[in-house]
Amino acid sequence: MRVRRTGTGVSVSEAIDPVASLLSVLDLRDAGARTTEDIFTGVSQAMPTGRVYGGQVLAQTIVAASRTLPAERTVHSMHGYFLRPGDPSDGITFSVDRIHDGRSFSTRRTQAFQSGVPIFSMIASFQDEDPGLEHFEPMPEGIPQPEDAALLEVETLHPISRRILSESPVDVRHVTSPLYASVEGPHVPRQAVWMKLRRPIGDDPAVHRAALAYLSDLTIQESIMRAHGVAWNAPGLKVASLDHAMWWHRPGRVDEWLLYVQESPNARGGRGLATGRIYTRDGALVASVAQEVMVRVPRG
Repeated sequence: MRVRRTGTGVSVSEAIDPVASLLSVLDLRDAGARTTEDIFTGVSQAMPTGRVYGGQVLAQTIVAASRTLPAERTVHSMHGYFLRPGDPSDGITFSVDRIHDGRSFSTRRTQAFQSGVPIFSMIASFQDEDPGLEHFEPMPEGIPQPEDAALLEVETLHPISRRILSESPVDVRHVTSPLYASVEGPHVPRQAVWMKLRRPIGDDPAVHRAALAYLSDLTIQESIMRAHGVAWNAPGLKVASLDHAMWWHRPGRVDEWLLYVQESPNARGGRGLATGRIYTRDGALVASVAQEVMVRVPRG
């Protein structure tokens, strides 16, 4: 999908439709420059925090790397590091290094740059569809359906949180309770979240794979925070993604409900590790995720 961009990088339609904004930032432009790498350029979603959302850069780097491969060779894993905070008012340049092309697998290194310095660096592997052994960890039992999850009262939140959520292309519903203002229920290092885009986006599987990377950075940090009863509005709280790994297992649509099961096996030294499994509504495991997060909570 292509939408009209204004001088600021955001079209009039995107201001009304946040899903259009997401599709726009995933629609990278081929810069036409050819060195030893393929060069693409993109824009960012406006963010009231003044920082580029990490899931956006994840998704864009997947798109950039995919553009250098035939459609039938699809991403199955990525490992990336967040190096610097990005500025959403600036464009982003993506350089793709074609590290390896084999009979069944390809490897790409993609770096995202702003002002000449990298803000994110990723290596991803791609594979042609191939038959083989198959199993997966079943979806947890007893999870309420998304229609049964309590709707968040956005009007009661801090103005910045209210703007972020109201302008998000993703409908997020916590199975227990959200962490925006308080932590309700037991303080445990795990949670489950239903999520999907707010409207259909067509059938292009490459777009769904990239958008799934966008979704994978949402709420996974909360498994660490929930364990310690820390809400997003805690005074002085600082949270930043350090690295991110993701494995795509099966096809899945991001415009249909997906269950994101998240847990944190460890936190220490201002860092926490979070893992996640993403399931379709009928229980198929679509992807697995791991992320290390900087979490700093002032003493007292």
